[in-house]
Parts: sequence; structure tokens; C-alpha cells
Amino acid sequence: MNNVKFDIVNSLSGIKAEDWNSLNGDSLVTSYDFLSALEDTENVGGNSGWSPAHLIATDGDKLVGAAPLYIKTHSYGEFIFDWAWADAYHRSGLDYYPKLVSAVPFTPATGPRLLASDPEMKHSLASATLAFAQDNKLSSFHCLYPELDDLQIWGHAGCLMRKSIQFHWTNQDYENFEHFLSFMKSAKRKKIKQERRRIVDDGITFDVISGDQATDTEWQFFYDCYHHTYAIRGTNPYLNFEFFLELKKRIGKNTLLIIATRGGKRIAAALNLLSNDKILGRYWGANEYVPGLHFETCYYQTIEYAIQHSYRTFEGGAQGEHKLSRGLEVVATNSAHWLAHPQFSDAVENFLSREGTAISEYHDSLTTRAPFKTL
Repeated sequence: MNNVKFDIVNSLSGIKAEDWNSLNGDSLVTSYDFLSALEDTENVGGNSGWSPAHLIATDGDKLVGAAPLYIKTHSYGEFIFDWAWADAYHRSGLDYYPKLVSAVPFTPATGPRLLASDPEMKHSLASATLAFAQDNKLSSFHCLYPELDDLQIWGHAGCLMRKSIQFHWTNQDYENFEHFLSFMKSAKRKKIKQERRRIVDDGITFDVISGDQATDTEWQFFYDCYHHTYAIRGTNPYLNFEFFLELKKRIGKNTLLIIATRGGKRIAAALNLLSNDKILGRYWGANEYVPGLHFETCYYQTIEYAIQHSYRTFEGGAQGEHKLSRGLEVVATNSAHWLAHPQFSDAVENFLSREGTAISEYHDSLTTRAPFKTL
């Protein structure tokens, strides 16, 4: 470790893709292609409020460690909410922003945040990250959705632990969708069948297309739907169309478009990311409202695909108790937090203790409402 040098880089452009990916493993959303696509299409950097400040460790010319980091001037696109902390800082006359975040922008997917093959290097990356936050007088550091091994390292480094909840579907070696439904309680199974039947009766059909095979027109339709979901709420989407075209170019085979059509007219679309044995549900939208169309496009079509292609997990994204009755189950997710201000750190630690108890009780309550039969 004596010859290792730590640096902060404001872009991945000076790093070789193969060097980064050799440390990353098989996580799609922390891959060089995914993260650099965000940078190259200016969805991070500039005035986005996400300024890349990636930590890299080199031994001579060899990249031996890395951590995807961003300096944030807001809390949008994180899915672990700290708005109340920012408000408390503001009311106390302190600046909460800028802060430092280790995360995949706009993507609430659990995965590696300390990229290294050597556990000792991971500890060194964590220490160097917190030193960078301190040296630059950043209010705080937040690691969002780390793997459990990385979470333990952040805890060892002095971070506070926080739990949250998502809903995931797990493949129990189902033979087909009907086999999956056979494990569900009668009322839940009946409801799903009714929802799917209404879609069929409405004359809606689906095309499930690998992103590298989809045309630019099909990608444009998806983006129009994605944009519409934000427009009806009076906001702008996080990501521009150029980013999705870059995904097609760089990792198209690891993306999946699901397009709904009725009477020869496309009416809805969803995008999934294929990361090793996981499907990550990301974005969807529709240009007209049809009851049950969201559930069919985002969940049932994806579950069918997962069964057919032997994916082990489908992560349905952040929030949404309605996912429970569609065959997804509650899982705990994690984050780690460090605050520079001692009194605020103590206050947040007390808050997280109370919140953690509430989250555990909520998790247990949701588990009792699982849609599956008791074996």
C-alpha cells in the first residue's frame, strides 16, 4: 500500500474502460459504459448538481481501486431522502450543500460502491473518501445502496447506518407465469388474472425488444413516454434522449424495451436494465390511460421475461406498496452517512435509531401481507 496514490478525477474520460471494469465486477450500473454515458451526455456535470469527483487509487500505472463519487448541490435523483436534514442545517444558519455522495445517479440499485479486489484497499478508499470530504469542508458524505460488504466497511470508517425498503421479485425456478401464480394466495392470484385479462380484452399486445435491436424510433417512443410521466406532474425528466441512445450504442444488449400497442398504435413503454442475473426496472410511461396497463407493462411482462430467461431477481425500483400484491416482496436496502458537524451527527444518529425501529416494524408488517401461500 505504500506506493498507492489516491486522486480525485472529475471525469472518467482519462481512465481506461477495461481498467475500471476489471475492478467493478458484473454490476451494470457502476460499469464504465453506464457512468461515462451519464457524463458524456451531460446528465451529470455542468449545471446538473451532480459534479463527478471520482476517487481513484493507482499503483504506478495500474488502477487498483476506485469509488464513484459526486459533489451534490441538491438531493434530487438519490431516492434516499435527506431533505429534512438539509432543512435543519438551513434553519440553523449552516450550509448542507455541497455534500459528497457515492451513488449511481438516478438509479436506486444496490451494488458495489468501493471498487477493488483487495479488502484492505476498500478500507483505504473509504478512509480517503471521508478525508476528501473533510479537507474540502463538505457538510456530509452519503453512500447510497451499497452492497453489504461495502456497508460494513463504511460502518468501520465511522459512518451511520440507515435502512430503507424496496420491493423485489425473486425467481423460485418457476416454469412459467402460471407456475408463479400457483404459489400465490387465491385472492391475489385471481386479481392478477383479472388485470391481465382486461389488457387482453382491450386488444393490447406487447413487444419485448432487446435494446440493441430496437430502432431509434422505438427508443424515441420510449423517451416520449418517459418524458410524459414527468410532464403531467409539471417537472422535467432527469435524463435526456441522448443518454438513452448512448445506452443503446454502448450496452444495448443489456437493456430491454417493452412496448404496448393497441390497434396498430403504440401507447406505452417501459425500460429495464439487465445486470448479470438481475433485471432492474427503471422507467415507464404511457400516452393514454388504460386501467392496469402500468402493472402489465412494468411488472407482469418483465416477470414473464425473467422466468423465460432465468433471471434470479427483478428489482422494481424505489417505493410502492402496490408492488407487494403483484408478486414482489419487501427487502431491506441500506445507506451509510457521515456528517461533519458533531451536534448534527449526534442528532441524525438519534433520528436514525428511531427511524430504524419504525422501518423494521414496517418491514415486518409488509412481510405478513406477502401475497404468497404459507408453506
